[in-house]
Amino acid sequence: MSANGQSAVFGRRKEPHTVIIARGDEIRHFTVRPWMIACFGSAVAAVVIGYLLATSYLVFRDDLIGATTARQARMQQAYEDRISALRAQVDRITSRQLLDQQLMETKVGELLARQTQLSQRHGRLGPILERAETLETISPEPQNPIPAAAPADQAKSEDHAALVGDKAIPELATLASLGNSQTPAFSRWSTRADLPADASSADRADKLFVAINQSLQAIETEQLQRVTRLADTTYENADAIKGALQAAGLPVDDDFGKDETDVGGPLVPVDRASLFDTKVKELDEALDQLDHLRKEARRLPLANPAPGRAVTSPFGVRTDPLLGTAALHSGMDFRIPLGSPARATAPGVVTKAGWNGGYGRMVEVDHGQGYTTRYAHLSRVDVAVGQAVKAGDVVGQTGSSGRSTGPHLHYEVRHDGDAIDPLRFLKVGKKVQKYL
Repeated sequence: MSANGQSAVFGRRKEPHTVIIARGDEIRHFTVRPWMIACFGSAVAAVVIGYLLATSYLVFRDDLIGATTARQARMQQAYEDRISALRAQVDRITSRQLLDQQLMETKVGELLARQTQLSQRHGRLGPILERAETLETISPEPQNPIPAAAPADQAKSEDHAALVGDKAIPELATLASLGNSQTPAFSRWSTRADLPADASSADRADKLFVAINQSLQAIETEQLQRVTRLADTTYENADAIKGALQAAGLPVDDDFGKDETDVGGPLVPVDRASLFDTKVKELDEALDQLDHLRKEARRLPLANPAPGRAVTSPFGVRTDPLLGTAALHSGMDFRIPLGSPARATAPGVVTKAGWNGGYGRMVEVDHGQGYTTRYAHLSRVDVAVGQAVKAGDVVGQTGSSGRSTGPHLHYEVRHDGDAIDPLRFLKVGKKVQKYL
């Protein structure tokens, strides 16, 4: 209270108010000016009035709230549509990847099945090739001749590698670990050759599969061609031997390998696998026939008992060198120095070995099928009766024993005891020598 008795009601005095804050021994005071109170009150009144006006506007303007709600709904719908589109795109990508993976696994399985088939063919061709090498089949002239400077062994090894499928395919090494399958057909191979710059990994893998498939098909085609060519060559060699023997009137087993049921039938198409099996079987039959004919020919006395020696007296009627009268010469005489080897012309068994009248020292060899050969006028006999000899074995030393006018070899070929012109056998032997 003031001492002069003036009114103390707040807001009625012109003097500024003083706010005193006492805390213990500390005393603080603030002077509140009238204009500060007026400003603070105006601000509070403005906020209250603005809040009331905004509330009234919102209460009386429902369309504004609806518009805001609709806008939020549209934004939410657009967001959900975007999420759905992204999910659909992810699903398509996932499905494409699964399809590509399944297709890749299928193709890898087909590649491995094709490679396994080639390996099996290698196993089947191996024994046949060894047999062909044992028989020393004469190969025909290749369509693309190898230069003269190329060694024969190198050409042979290249033919062998192409026939059994030993060509290396490096791409298979990267695919062997992806899986395995027994799918035999290549029905889903792509034909895409050129890829765009933004090609996917599946497209590049597909192009790789196409290249590998083409390589495998080339190997299979070359295998079939080589097997077919070898079978044709074998049949040609067998026919050449058979034709030479038949032309000379020598025995040939024409019924070998024939079957009364092989009389033809309707045309039945076969796939590549069956075609390969058929060609291999045909080659095997051709080798059987060639082997049989070679054995038949090698049992006949087709070799020359005195290679490189001149014939001084052929088979047939001639003037006897001692009596000067006409007489049958039952063999051929070869001019050959004394003591030269006389060689057997075919495998057989010695039936006579020693002195035999006008033949002098003579060796007779039985070759079977009624065929025998005689080597006469020998100076020495080097075999004994019952001894087995092979073609080219020495049966004695040439000389002039018996009814002879000088050193030579008298050579005879007999069938069932009847003398046959040896020249016929020598001509056949010369023709078929390269096939034997």
